[in-house]
Amino acid sequence: MATAALELQGLNFNLSEEHRAVQEAARDFAHNELLPGIVERDNEARFPTEQVKRMGELGFLGMMVSPEYGGGGMDTVSYVLAMEEISKIDASASVVMSVNNSLVCYGLEAYGTEEQKQKYLTRLATGETIGAFCLSEPEAGSDATSQSTLAEDKGDYYLLNGTKNWITNGNSSGICLVIAQTDREKKHRGINCLIVEKGTPGFVVGKKEDKMGIRASDTHSLLFTDVKVPKENRIGEDGFGFKFAMSTLNGGRIGIAAQALGIAAGAYELSLKYAQERKAFGKQIFDHQAIQFKLAEMATKIEAARLLVYKAARQKDEHKDYVQAAAMAKLFASDVAMWATTEAVQIHGGYGYVKEFHVERLMRDAKITQIYEGTSEIQKLVIARELVR
Repeated sequence: MATAALELQGLNFNLSEEHRAVQEAARDFAHNELLPGIVERDNEARFPTEQVKRMGELGFLGMMVSPEYGGGGMDTVSYVLAMEEISKIDASASVVMSVNNSLVCYGLEAYGTEEQKQKYLTRLATGETIGAFCLSEPEAGSDATSQSTLAEDKGDYYLLNGTKNWITNGNSSGICLVIAQTDREKKHRGINCLIVEKGTPGFVVGKKEDKMGIRASDTHSLLFTDVKVPKENRIGEDGFGFKFAMSTLNGGRIGIAAQALGIAAGAYELSLKYAQERKAFGKQIFDHQAIQFKLAEMATKIEAARLLVYKAARQKDEHKDYVQAAAMAKLFASDVAMWATTEAVQIHGGYGYVKEFHVERLMRDAKITQIYEGTSEIQKLVIARELVR
């Protein structure tokens, strides 16, 4: 009876052979192509150019895009499985994958015109170029309605002026989705989303951020000075930009939840292995109850996070309302990632504090999952609103 009830609610999480094949392919890629050189890339804050190129060749950058536009035509569950495996090893690479899949490709396919899809989506889905999602500003982080970037309507084009901050793929992207205000009197109903290509006159890449975590991901400010953007590059009707941003972010939260899950799971796997190899007081440290309790709690919380992430992915695939599920998954998984990675450093002791054992990097990488694509506090607001909607 209980099992049947769970299945009726869409909570049967048995993976198909296709899902397991995707999971295995992502795991192999992460271990064979991302792990080598990861410490150096982190130290140097060096973008994984060759590795991202391979991600495109293997289909990881357009997983959910329809095959007619060069994508894999996969479901969201496949996507989160791949995100988890890649994030276990390299969160800097997985955030490139998350933005390109969840925000840029999804937004274009769901709301773009056929001309926009043919011109831009095919290039993004195959990894010929990668995309950036430009919402945050110096004075507009969590308050996404307060857009200072202005897209002035000039008839057949917009004149774009403003600055975007903390943009993932800021320098490496070729196509940017820029959220900008067109009519201030209409507030959030006067916001538009414009497709802006790198190299457009007046579009300048600003400084690179020197970050605590996901250091190999390139995070930049982007500056727009009298950038002419043709009207055909607007996504949706006039004033649709804010709804576009919120819709894409709902899906993006599933990707970041999967990233957080992967970071936590990666830290747990390293800790379990270390606990069975390291000896103290004449026996493996795993045989000490204090370490057993830490690992048991890590495994339990990670499994709970995994179920929340899978649930959100399934609801999206079934075309159900997944706003609350995505917010819950991101909120819980990001908290688990921060907690589990801190415990992993503790289990490793002094070795956990040095780079070659990887867990200190995972701890630094974990923190951003509580901040970007909606802080934990914003997720609580979203969840609360959904409870009484």
